[in-house]
Amino acid sequence: MLLSFLNLKLRDFYKNLDALCEDMALDKEDILEKMRTIHYTYDEESNRFV
Repeated sequence: MLLSFLNLKLRDFYKNLDALCEDMALDKEDILEKMRTIHYTYDEESNRFV
């Protein structure tokens, strides 16, 4: 669910993960760590978790 939420927000509303985290008051490192636990990393070029 988190993966879908993040990728939807990145695709439709934010130019990058930094903008999403700033706007939603999220800690970028926490998000990256949570996504790593399910074997996903943020791809800056495509602006999504893969």
